[in-house]
Amino acid sequence: MKSFNTKLLRFIAIPLLAGGIAALLTTDSMKTFSALEKPALSPPGWLFPVVWTILYTLMGVSAYLIATSSAAPIEKAKALAIYTYQLAVNFLWSIFFFNFKWYFFSFLWIILLWILVFLMIRAFWKINRTAAYLNIPYLIWITFAAYLNIGIWILN
Repeated sequence: MKSFNTKLLRFIAIPLLAGGIAALLTTDSMKTFSALEKPALSPPGWLFPVVWTILYTLMGVSAYLIATSSAAPIEKAKALAIYTYQLAVNFLWSIFFFNFKWYFFSFLWIILLWILVFLMIRAFWKINRTAAYLNIPYLIWITFAAYLNIGIWILN
């Protein structure tokens, strides 16, 4: 039982760590965000870290379910590769948006992220449907974030 918990915790820690490092690299992000003209439906800044913590935790649990599944090793490797790519693209979006203020480029980048998350869900679905379902909120949030991103680009 101990190895189960340790392995699960490691899988959860990876996306949380990626998100934490991105937050450290974009320390003024909430200050920047509050100064921007935002589209309707923009949530308060405090909501972002709460939502991302939940989403990163769900990502970690879903990756754990894939890694520990009985699926063929090649299928697991493909699915986890897409997971890794989307996590890297997710990490870089914050830097492009907040540090460089490349709002239109960030919008294009978030579309790439959306595609990768969709492909990840599809790959996870073939292995473990629960793992796929756990990422539906992430895809919805990325869709909403793309709306905010394009709105910020247009308004600023």
